[in-house]
Amino acid sequence: MEHNNFDKLGDVLKEARKYKGLTREQLSEIINITPRYLMSIENENKKPSYDVLFRLIRKLGLSADAIFYPEQESNNTQNRNLNRLLSLCDQHEIDVITATVEALLKK
Repeated sequence: MEHNNFDKLGDVLKEARKYKGLTREQLSEIINITPRYLMSIENENKKPSYDVLFRLIRKLGLSADAIFYPEQESNNTQNRNLNRLLSLCDQHEIDVITATVEALLKK
């Protein structure tokens, strides 16, 4: 049986919350849960409902892969931060970034 990495959920959420500069109280208020409940998810391995998980992923700009496939996530902090920034871009910005990277990679 494959090992379930869902026990890393709290660490992933806490890191993303801090990266966004949000306190537990702020994030809790935004997604309409109690700070105690968020603390139990982050620190006590409490599993959130689908609805709460959905709101957390959306508000924190996380890829669902970061939650469900953490072993595929890069250990490189710079890459993770770049992925988070990309998730905040609109289509025009993604097009500009793609063209820039393609131009940089041409030799």
